[in-house]
Parts: sequence; structure tokens; C-alpha cells
Amino acid sequence: MSQLRGDYKTVWNSLSGSKEDAYRHVSGYTDEDRFHLDGEDTVDILRETVGVRPDDVYLEIGCGVGRVGRVLSSFVKEWIGCDVSANMLRLAGRRLLGLPNIRLQEISGYDLHPIPDASVDVVYATVVFMHLEEWDRYNYVLEAMRVLKPGGRFYCDNVDLASPAGWAVFEESRSQFKPSQRPSQISKCSTKPEIEAYLTHAGFTDVRVAGRLDFWVYGWATKPMA
Repeated sequence: MSQLRGDYKTVWNSLSGSKEDAYRHVSGYTDEDRFHLDGEDTVDILRETVGVRPDDVYLEIGCGVGRVGRVLSSFVKEWIGCDVSANMLRLAGRRLLGLPNIRLQEISGYDLHPIPDASVDVVYATVVFMHLEEWDRYNYVLEAMRVLKPGGRFYCDNVDLASPAGWAVFEESRSQFKPSQRPSQISKCSTKPEIEAYLTHAGFTDVRVAGRLDFWVYGWATKPMA
């Protein structure tokens, strides 16, 4: 491996030197129309789980080039896109140009500083946990608890290792690369008990975990009021 997986800033800046590279590494394709449709699909999932309200301040962990934010910002008070990569945020700024209620914030890759405590209604991370080590996934869950207002909501997802399609992803990655040749950003799956454990140990209530399309596992929960 030319780069350490946990050096997220170096890894993702190197993968997003151009718009085409950024799109490809975020989603696997470069078609803008498909990008927009996938953003709409994610917003629908957020509606079904944590809810999307006009007075919500929403924060995305790992916003990339603003795939979701471009759609979601129309339905909320403010959308804050956080990402470890300055290159990704530069491209996001171009895609989201002219939208009045967005804010982009570069972060370290391990926390949500400098977002203030208890300042956000919803935090979500979609198609991000797969690129993180397990400890860093949990760190972000803890950070979500910190920045959420009492009663705030959190959502996360990943490929489900226990599903047939998820296991196929696992096996393909295992067999495709020798240990010394695994890409730093290679996807790692999750399980329902893992996601549930993160949310429960972080202190969230009303914890729910579900599967989708025999491929995804996603969890959502609420920060206690007091």
C-alpha cells in the first residue's frame, strides 16, 4: 500500500485531483444525471428514517463533491458539508454555487471540529463508513452526539457484510488484491450488530437498524433530550 488507510486527508486529496477522479472514487461513475438521481434517492432514505424538516440544520460527514447536499439543501434551513479533502470541497463549491444555505467545512478526518456543541439538528454519513477504520466510524458517532442538539437525529449506512451481495463485495476485494496491494480507500463492510453497538454505546436512544435492497445496512437514532 502506497498510503496508510487511516491517513484520510492524504488519501482522499490524492483521489480527487480532477472532477472525473473525484466522481469515480465517490460513486464509481462520472455521469452527472445519475449523480443527481442517487442524491435524490439518499434524500428519500433520510426522509424515511430521520426525517427532513424545513427548519433543520443538517450536517453531512464526508460530503465529497456535494452529491446529496445539492438536493437536500432545498428542503432544509441549512446544510453543512464536512469533508477531509480540500480538493473535494473545492469541487463541491463549484457544484453548489449559488445555493444560499450551504456551508462547507474541512475537517481532520477523525472528528467534527470546529463544529460547535449542540448546534445541529441532523448528522448523517452515507457511503462513508466503508472507507473508515472501525474506531474512526465510532469516533464520528460520538462526534455526532456532541454536535447534535438535544433531540437531534443521526443516520449512517454501509454495505452489509451479512447479506449475500455484501459478502460478494467482501470476497471480491479479498481475492482481487494481495495484502500489500490493497488500495487505501478499499471498501470495508459493516454488520447490523456493529452499527447498533456504535449507536447504543454512544448514548443514543430510539436506536433502529435495518437492511435495504439485500445490500445496505443502515442505522438511525436520537440524542436524548437531557
